[in-house]
Amino acid sequence: MKNCKYLFHLALSIVFACSAIAQPSEYKMKPGEYVAKYKDDAIKEMFQFGIPASITLAQGMLESDNGNSPLAVYANNHFGIKCHAEWTGPAFIQDDDTKNECFRKYEKALDSYTDHSNFLKTRSRYNFLFSLKSNDYKGWAKGLKQAGYATHPKYAQMLIDLIERNKLYEYDQVTTIPSLTPSNKNNHSEKKLQSNNNEQTVLSNNNVKCVLAKNGDTYESLAKRLDLPVRMLCRFNDASHETVIVAKQCIYIQPKKNRAQQRFHTVIQGETMYAVSQQYGVKLKKLYRKNNMSEGTEPKVGQKLSLRKRVR
Repeated sequence: MKNCKYLFHLALSIVFACSAIAQPSEYKMKPGEYVAKYKDDAIKEMFQFGIPASITLAQGMLESDNGNSPLAVYANNHFGIKCHAEWTGPAFIQDDDTKNECFRKYEKALDSYTDHSNFLKTRSRYNFLFSLKSNDYKGWAKGLKQAGYATHPKYAQMLIDLIERNKLYEYDQVTTIPSLTPSNKNNHSEKKLQSNNNEQTVLSNNNVKCVLAKNGDTYESLAKRLDLPVRMLCRFNDASHETVIVAKQCIYIQPKKNRAQQRFHTVIQGETMYAVSQQYGVKLKKLYRKNNMSEGTEPKVGQKLSLRKRVR
């Protein structure tokens, strides 16, 4: 009888073991799949904030284990951003440096990408990164480590290796903004997006990305076409909703620079400080300050404006 019981339990154990072995393992996203899925989100953030798409993708891949970490799967948090005092949204609790740490939880992955951009943009220790060229992924990687984004001693090289192994630097050279409208999986919606011509040719002036306005464009219509917030587009261009746009005017979709590549500009008839600011991709306040002029005043014809250094 004891032998029968033993054989029964042994057989039961074998059945359960075989059943466990037969269960398919949980599918894990591969690096190439991660890039294909989230590259448009990274490009969108590059156009809006000036962070290289390669850096955003590499950080997302590294911090989220290619989208497979519990934080990414259950909280849509791809960058390991913790709650901090200012966070009022939902939270995801997991052990990290200490037990039961609070991490931000997002409704969708794009929210994580946007919050990552805001996180870098609004913290002063990262300010110096935004003066780097938009394709300087090595400078960004080393700067993020220097500014304390991560404590791993090889963090910068890990990002660089990911970028070069997956050729992520190619996305830093993209010249069109992908459609940011969530697409429905039906032919009608796809044709509608194509007929609306959501893609806009992007140029670069003073290493700042911009688009050329068309006849009749306003900041509202441009913002809608580019799928950018109107307020943000106006801020990038030192403008208001009512500012008149002329055809072929360069409208910036990133913050303008503090200085131009050229040293000087000589004012011609009818030229304003705003026009010079737009022509050279220099922030209007900086242009006033460099030339010791009060904001709101206009230059004289023939005046030589300094575009790089403050006049002494």
